[in-house]
Amino acid sequence: MICALLGVPYEDHDFFQEHASFATRSDKTAEQQQTANAALGGYLARLIQKKTEEPAEDVLSDFAARVKDGDLTLPEATLLAMILLIAGHETSATMITLGTALLLENPEQLARLQQIDNTTDAAGAVEEILRYLTVAQFGQRRIAREDFEFEGVDIKAGDGIVVPLPAGNWDPDAFPEPEKLDLTRKATHHHAFGWGIHQCLGQQLARIELQVVYGTLYRRIPTLRLAVDREELTFRPADSLAAGIAALPVTW
Repeated sequence: MICALLGVPYEDHDFFQEHASFATRSDKTAEQQQTANAALGGYLARLIQKKTEEPAEDVLSDFAARVKDGDLTLPEATLLAMILLIAGHETSATMITLGTALLLENPEQLARLQQIDNTTDAAGAVEEILRYLTVAQFGQRRIAREDFEFEGVDIKAGDGIVVPLPAGNWDPDAFPEPEKLDLTRKATHHHAFGWGIHQCLGQQLARIELQVVYGTLYRRIPTLRLAVDREELTFRPADSLAAGIAALPVTW
């Protein structure tokens, strides 16, 4: 999906999938991350330059036109393209694997999802899965612009604040029994995509992708199951930018 929107050739997906994953992983050295970023940036810069002469109906062609008109520099357009590619691919792919593992561990909820045949209920189920998992595990870093009090704590203007999204999504005042996966829960007020002016730009695309996957995969393959014991699954380091499973072997 993100390849089609950006205008990145899908046949190159192995290359950018490998390099894009470095941006959200903490188990790589700074040198490895720099090398991966340089390779991915060079690839996208060349692609943008090519689209200056051979434009198509995609985002990179729009960037190329803006570079040509002087609205953007090539490095600026390349950085925007990297952000969109990494954020648009890595997080959605991670949510699909994590969500699948979660549902396979909750067969009653999986059976309920398999019975859903309308888009409204499917959308509601996706919101609950987003709440429960909250892929963006890192606390969002902010600077207080003015003095205020929160839960009895005085915050001064200029203070640094770390806002952990999972903590809000597992707040029992907002979500009773938050540790319980309930696909009938009204969870649209979750913060999995952030909040306010810093909300994820691609959240609606992500929702559509997940609704299609979660609403189709388990009905198409009703016998889907893990091919290994859960204890054998390898998870990304806890301090990775996005939570995830390194590999999810399945069978049916």
